[in-house]
Amino acid sequence: MTDSTRQYAVNKTDEEWRAQLSPAEFQVLRKAGTERPFTGEYTDTKTVGVYKCRACDAELFRSETKFDSHCGWPSFFAPLSEDRVEYIEDSTLGMKRVEVRCANCGSHLGHVFEGEGYGTPTDLRYCINSVSLSLQPA
Repeated sequence: MTDSTRQYAVNKTDEEWRAQLSPAEFQVLRKAGTERPFTGEYTDTKTVGVYKCRACDAELFRSETKFDSHCGWPSFFAPLSEDRVEYIEDSTLGMKRVEVRCANCGSHLGHVFEGEGYGTPTDLRYCINSVSLSLQPA
């Protein structure tokens, strides 16, 4: 799933990731799967804190940028900083999308969408799988 030409700060084999992650976490984070909508633990969470990559613990998003998009997954209008995530063109499922990965370990987080008309400062919606994240309350 990860770009074989890119070296990440955290680099593990599939066997090492499988030993660390649950089957659902491995499927989403390492194989670019998607959890079912409205099933994730952070979809409706309002807790103040920092959202980290569940695979490597890198800080990715702050609760202040989380908003209610009613799409079935946690939504953010910006990452903690641009160097925390990477963007990959994704043409699976017969459409063009932009995949969002953790820049520290290359794990799949979700996708980012632009121009949907949400009243956010960036007009972006980072649609992120709950299973890709862990929340550290403030």
